Amino acid sequence: MTHRTRRRLVTTAAMLLAVAVAPFSVTDAAAQAAKKPKVALVMKSLANEFFLTMETGAKDYQKHNTDKFDLITNGIKNETDTAAQINIVEQMIGSKVDAIVLAPADSKALVPVVKKAVDAGIIVVNIDNRLDTDVLKAKNLNVPFVGPDNRKGAELVGNELAKKLKAGDEVGIVEGVSTTTNAQQRTAGFKDAMEKVGAKVVSMQSGEWEIDKGNAIAAQMLTSYPNLRALLCGNDNMALGAVSAVRAAGKTGKVYVVGYDNIGAIKPMLKDHRVLATADQYAAKQAVFGIDTALKAISEHKKQAELSSVVETPVVLVTK
Repeated sequence: MTHRTRRRLVTTAAMLLAVAVAPFSVTDAAAQAAKKPKVALVMKSLANEFFLTMETGAKDYQKHNTDKFDLITNGIKNETDTAAQINIVEQMIGSKVDAIVLAPADSKALVPVVKKAVDAGIIVVNIDNRLDTDVLKAKNLNVPFVGPDNRKGAELVGNELAKKLKAGDEVGIVEGVSTTTNAQQRTAGFKDAMEKVGAKVVSMQSGEWEIDKGNAIAAQMLTSYPNLRALLCGNDNMALGAVSAVRAAGKTGKVYVVGYDNIGAIKPMLKDHRVLATADQYAAKQAVFGIDTALKAISEHKKQAELSSVVETPVVLVTK
């Protein structure tokens, strides 16, 4: 074989190899470019208008940013079905999503499955109800909480109610699910405001965030404490139930009701004074804040441990 022939064969082989390899390289690059982060939004009860508003806000945001991420949304049937929410997170881990934005039904019970997600390389962001900091620390987990200061928001509402009260007035607190941090913080904020005015909290019971249970608890308080001047409700669902209980007891205008969340159903009641005040923590934007935190972490190739522990979002007082 001549030197010229050998060189021609080598050149031809090189060209064939380039042709064979090129399509795979181009295809791989195109696939890489087309890959978008997949974000799962896992909420509490979708029977609660607050979380439906949150879901709608997240979906609208994704529609305007279809080139940036894909979105999966899911929630549980009622506020206390912790096992079902854990199962949803398990499913998202199995689906290999890139991030989970979680509004946990329980501040402690969700931590083990959150650790499982983080160990699988999934970015986890906590919204709405903060995961228990002591349990996170015990698991050596850093999960950013993106949300409002619930204690501060509840104190704003309580301060507005305090304008109508005097020292010694009896009030009741209809609390959310007692194992959740946001319920605990809102109760603490209500108590802060009542202590300043000298009002007496004579009863505190859980309405589990739900209208019917809130109604039953409020009715019980009104019966047990005939001199009750106000019902401080940890969310607007329970405030709706409390308003019905006040009406049934014939005490409309005599017993004040306050809530938290500023859902659509509460607005007519604010207008006609059946509800004195509530707090707006911007439900439609709350999930968006969490999604943005997750996407930023992914785009900057940050690990879970490197994320900020708290990203505080707004909460404001709402009256008539």
